[in-house]
Amino acid sequence: MNKKTNTVLFMLGATVANVIITVVIFLVILLLYVKFLAPSLPETAQVWGLPISFVVAIVLSFLLYRACIKVLSKKINVEKYFDPLFVKKRK
Repeated sequence: MNKKTNTVLFMLGATVANVIITVVIFLVILLLYVKFLAPSLPETAQVWGLPISFVVAIVLSFLLYRACIKVLSKKINVEKYFDPLFVKKRK
């Protein structure tokens, strides 16, 4: 496989993995919220659990994704296997 194919496959795989990680984190946070925090809150405050859980899941998955990419880029030579996504245009 060439560098462009490797880059496309990596980006697709990383995107799918990031979505799966986000869903898992969201479900864990929501489960913890429903189990421990929601019973002690009034009904008017309970509706905020879903959107807050979703935003926290997105932030945590972004941070985890970024950390994984840093570790991966230190382990392998990225320039050897992947094509750059953004290239400066020559004038």
